[in-house]
Amino acid sequence: MKIIVPMAGRGSRLRPHTLTVPKPLIPVAGQPIVHRLVKDIAKVLNQPIEEIAFILGDPAFFGDDVVESLTALATDLGAKASIYRQDQPLGTGHAIMCAKESLSGPAVIAYADTLIRADFNLDPDADAVIWVKQVDEPEAYGVVKLNDKKEIVELVEKPKDFVSDLAVIGIYYFKDVSVLKQELQVVLDNNIVHGGEYQINDGIKGMMTKGKVFKTGEVEEWMDCGNKAVTVETNTRMLGFLQADGEEQMIAASVTLENSKIIKPCFIGEHVILKNATIGPNVSIGNNCTVTDATIKNSLIQTNSVIKNANLDEAMIGNHVHYDGNFKTISIGDYSVLA
Repeated sequence: MKIIVPMAGRGSRLRPHTLTVPKPLIPVAGQPIVHRLVKDIAKVLNQPIEEIAFILGDPAFFGDDVVESLTALATDLGAKASIYRQDQPLGTGHAIMCAKESLSGPAVIAYADTLIRADFNLDPDADAVIWVKQVDEPEAYGVVKLNDKKEIVELVEKPKDFVSDLAVIGIYYFKDVSVLKQELQVVLDNNIVHGGEYQINDGIKGMMTKGKVFKTGEVEEWMDCGNKAVTVETNTRMLGFLQADGEEQMIAASVTLENSKIIKPCFIGEHVILKNATIGPNVSIGNNCTVTDATIKNSLIQTNSVIKNANLDEAMIGNHVHYDGNFKTISIGDYSVLA
């Protein structure tokens, strides 16, 4: 089994945090989004992963440190890491084809801006599986249309009229991903574009036209990381899941507490110093942060930041930030200073 992970986009909706850090590497509950996604997929697949192919963007943004991080992630899962580059933002289909050397055999394709809780029981009768989540407002999503056999017969983007309430979440399984590769090559050769981009959906539609059977897999939880508000919410939900799962070491042994308390669930990284602080519930704090005279809940703070005199709720703070104030509901990017 292979896992193919397109992650070339910068993540403009999550600015200012993604001005210096690629969105898939923003930490949620103590781990980068892409690390948590790939680990969760590998866990539920419950079979050996031979290769993980990452499609990255501009090397100036997705640099050597990103490559090293992703290579270590694959190695920890017993897999080979393959690194590809998408030099132009030409869509999902184009991104996948940048990894065409790895497109053979059974594979999961997963976009690295979402987190899930799911049961990946693969239907042996299906040529492919598209994972979906039941949603309240299907007109805001791409959805699947099913026939009487519960097979997917059409993909409809933001339907004005009701088609189904099963939204496509961006995770796919292909029994032989080389078949998708063939259809996407047709898309590229014939310059089939939507909004100037080549889309995976056109490759999938080509497979359907040739009689390939697509089934749905339904996830229990679908957590987006598209903007600040939903990323903070996802952090809260993931902390709850980890606590329920009995996840160990959510609070590092090296944390220093001085007249402070932690209200679980929280993730507190290595060498964090808390002085006169109340932290939690639902807070993630990255390594090497110092928090003094503060109350923080429902928030996400990355690494190497200093927080003083703060009363924060639903805040998202980047790396190397110095914050001293009494603002609420804020979003601060890397290397900012508020005093």
